[in-house]
Amino acid sequence: MNPQVSIIMGSTSDLPVMEKAMTFLNDMKIPFEVNALSAHRTPEAVERFAKEAAGRGVKVIIAGAGMAAALPGVIAAQTTLPVIGVPIKGMLDGLDALLSIVQMPPGIPVATVSVNGAMNAAVLATEMLALADSDIAQRLATYKEGLKQKIEKANKDLAEVKYEYKTN
Repeated sequence: MNPQVSIIMGSTSDLPVMEKAMTFLNDMKIPFEVNALSAHRTPEAVERFAKEAAGRGVKVIIAGAGMAAALPGVIAAQTTLPVIGVPIKGMLDGLDALLSIVQMPPGIPVATVSVNGAMNAAVLATEMLALADSDIAQRLATYKEGLKQKIEKANKDLAEVKYEYKTN
């Protein structure tokens, strides 16, 4: 089984956030790999990873990074694969990482999700893969229908809550 998605984090301290992406991809039955690489401490390994990922069958890269948050951009600069950045909350409540990831120069895009938004990164990666894979598209549609059903149930439950001045 070859990975279709590669999850990269700058440090294993990012694992609690990035596990949400792993869980979602696993639930969607999408093969993925996980590695810790640092744009600052292992730049040669990051370069090698980015240049070889497509040749190994990877189709989307999810890169989580905090603080200076250079990892997603460094990877994006060295591959034609889509890169999704996950800013990790650290200093300044993750605002520093968010701004570092979204401030990419023209021609080197990094799709960016919310601070600690690893699950949404996995959903976005799944949507990208679903464009060319009808099985993934069906699993994703089922997941999205489940989200809708949760809200419909919540509204039914709220309708049962009674207050003297509640009008619905």
